[in-house]
Amino acid sequence: MKSHKVKIIFVLLIVLLLFFSTLNVYISYARMKNTVEESIANQSLEAAQSIASSIDIETYQKFLSEPGKNEYYQETQNYLNDAREKLGALYVYTLEIDNPRVSKTMILGYSGEIDSLMDYPIGEPCTVPAEQVQQAFEGKTYVTEVLKDPNYGDYLSVGAPIKNEEGKILGYLGIDISADSINQIKEKVLKGNILNFVFNGVFIFIVVGSFVFMQRWYRREVTKEVGYTEITYQTEIKTLITSVSSLRHDFSNHILVLHGLLKIGESDKALQYASSLFKEVETIESIQPDIEHPGLSILLQTKKVAALNHRIDMDITISPVTFEHIKTTDLIIILSNLIDNAMDATMELPEAGRKITIDCSSNNTHYLFKVTNTGPEILDKELIFKQGHSTKKEEQGKVRGQGLFIVKQVVNKYNGKISIESTENFVTTAVVEIPLK
Repeated sequence: MKSHKVKIIFVLLIVLLLFFSTLNVYISYARMKNTVEESIANQSLEAAQSIASSIDIETYQKFLSEPGKNEYYQETQNYLNDAREKLGALYVYTLEIDNPRVSKTMILGYSGEIDSLMDYPIGEPCTVPAEQVQQAFEGKTYVTEVLKDPNYGDYLSVGAPIKNEEGKILGYLGIDISADSINQIKEKVLKGNILNFVFNGVFIFIVVGSFVFMQRWYRREVTKEVGYTEITYQTEIKTLITSVSSLRHDFSNHILVLHGLLKIGESDKALQYASSLFKEVETIESIQPDIEHPGLSILLQTKKVAALNHRIDMDITISPVTFEHIKTTDLIIILSNLIDNAMDATMELPEAGRKITIDCSSNNTHYLFKVTNTGPEILDKELIFKQGHSTKKEEQGKVRGQGLFIVKQVVNKYNGKISIESTENFVTTAVVEIPLK
């Protein structure tokens, strides 16, 4: 269930990352296009202001006093057309704005779009939107968005006032920039920034790939840890069941013996036998160590019962420590494997020589776990940590050489140390040190 939730979280993170990254690329693209359009509009407006301030005011005033296609018209038109060619604009023209709704074209700079310039009437209503006409009527400059015009094509329009020496507005200087020209500039800018978009795409791919890799790595590590933990707990449960079954079997035998002694009238022997059983019961009750760590307490009780069944003298010393700096699963893996190895080794000796000592303590810098047992000497103390190596005899259906290998992996995870000391006196001691972080 937990793994499934983690998977869902990873998937949601990837989806959100893709969504916001794609949204970021789209916004960057749209913002870049708008920036190009705004930049062209601002440059065109500056050009309109410059042309308006440089126009021959006296000639234009004479034209306005007698509107017609006369010499004043021609002179101003030539000036506007020259400015249009230098700018690469679609149209450069003057406007009359005498109301807040509609503007009128007075003189038009030739653009090649009209067959006969002389046929273009003076005072023709212009397609500048009412909003911009209102701005011009109030004496302000104006800038339009790209306008859709079926007659003259799509274009962006700007306007600046034409003023005389007294500052009176005589009209407006308008410039129309073709949408095709704007799009060409946009394409150039976008091509120039294509590496940025490619970089963003590669970045998204790397981040998503990293998330997928992290998810798979996490699942693999969790599966491995769960596998180790499950094997450990299954082993302990089997040991406990075996111990309880053995106790039950022994208890049945004891009842039969007592019943037989009483039946034949040997009450003194029956009492003597019952006294010996009482001592054994006291021994069983004494195996519950006073340990603050619940998981460790259960593990050691289980091992104590198993040791009792195998006639092993097991002595346990636990400091009053919670061992909170090490995960319970890792603590169980370390001690269960070390104790199992100790029990297997000491079982090779006669009952009188079977002894195991377990010591779990702590100081200011380390946890210290020490398991000492009687048993055969271990000759190669480094080889025993390799996967698949075992000092035990091979048995069909049993996988050997995993315990100490797993223990060392867990110890390494905490930057700890593990060592095995074995002497000719049939004593082996395994020591694990886990630093406190």
